[in-house]
Amino acid sequence: MKTIKPFSFSQEIHGVQVKPLSESGMEVRIRYNGLLANSGANDVSMHYGFGDPESWRSVSNSDMEKSTEGFEASVAMVENQLNFCFRDTAFNWDNNNGLNWIYRIS
Repeated sequence: MKTIKPFSFSQEIHGVQVKPLSESGMEVRIRYNGLLANSGANDVSMHYGFGDPESWRSVSNSDMEKSTEGFEASVAMVENQLNFCFRDTAFNWDNNNGLNWIYRIS
């Protein structure tokens, strides 16, 4: 019987952590504790797309689940690069000072 390796969240950078959910890295869990969470947002969604950071493809939004550890959402990767940022219900954005966040599978 093949054992599954446990995966853990990355080091937090500007309130964001990423955890692969499979060995291929093609499904990830994003945890958010950034500016919006620290400003009292009760609901946060993740805006994301794939490919080049200047021209995202397959753009979508995902409501994040609030947990004791922060806001979390899982994403199935359709390409090797995920670009993402966050929005609260008042349409305040956290886009990492215009750089967004990137998760890349090499």
